[in-house]
Amino acid sequence: MSGRVLITGGAGFIGSHVVDRFLERGWDVEIIDDLSTGKRENVPAAARFHQFDVRAPDAVRIVATGGFDAIVHLAAQMDVRRSVADPVLDAGVNIVATLGLLEAVRHSTHAKRTRVVFSSTGGVLYGELATPPNVETTPKEPDSPYAIAKLAAEYYLSYFARIHGLDTVSLRFGNVYGPRQDPHGEAGVVAIFCGRILEGRPLTVFGDGLQTRDYVHVSDVAEATWRAATMPLSLGVRVDERAFNVGTGVGTPVLELANALLAAAAVDTPIEFAPKRPGEPQHSSIIIERARRVLEWAPRVSLADGLAETFRWFAARANSTAASRL
Repeated sequence: MSGRVLITGGAGFIGSHVVDRFLERGWDVEIIDDLSTGKRENVPAAARFHQFDVRAPDAVRIVATGGFDAIVHLAAQMDVRRSVADPVLDAGVNIVATLGLLEAVRHSTHAKRTRVVFSSTGGVLYGELATPPNVETTPKEPDSPYAIAKLAAEYYLSYFARIHGLDTVSLRFGNVYGPRQDPHGEAGVVAIFCGRILEGRPLTVFGDGLQTRDYVHVSDVAEATWRAATMPLSLGVRVDERAFNVGTGVGTPVLELANALLAAAAVDTPIEFAPKRPGEPQHSSIIIERARRVLEWAPRVSLADGLAETFRWFAARANSTAASRL
């Protein structure tokens, strides 16, 4: 099967890997990205690129008139801390922009034939009151505006499926890591640690370091997204019936992660501790049996292999940058 896909946020870390996966399968790929966090260098020549904010009228026009078989919506405000500091901004990007995209699909001539895949979160969606590992139907009490916004967007997807007949799917990602992640700004901890190791700076662990996360390699996430966008699916109408956890099912302590990266780098960088950050859960991991059963998907990259590969990528990139300055 091949067709036309639009990927919002396709110049970003996860989005660029999803773009690669669709191109490998012979799809016609278009990208919308404002490059606020994405990079133009991540966009392959084979994809058609539009530099717009996903909320812009031109972006809405492309969604409405593009005749897409699938839309993968990855564009987001993805920083939990920023959502705590500015929940209005977070809601504007993560709720209002998603609603605008869904409305554009609803009014398009291709509406009933377009599969809309939404990138949600399994890392913080379920909240501190839930005991991990969490299944999709776990009661949700999100502890950050970011997680609240993602859950609200999922309810909109369920509403548009139930009331307007749109074909919608939500993917609840664990903590995604891998090549192309930016070690600055809104990055995940693996990218930050890699950057600090290469700069010879101490690793900062917030809290006691025993907090756990479900770390999943970006190539496995790209494969799950491809399957969710292209497989024939018969889903229920409730919000959790249209959602899939995408992770490993294993919670790894941050301190253990830091030591694994130091071992992969073969260095003895010191680890420093800082106060726990508000809005971030102590423990997080997700059960992925629904994705195994329905999407016929399972993660293939072990954490040890994924961390080693990721550090090698960051090291090669740092060496290339240093060489270009000579």
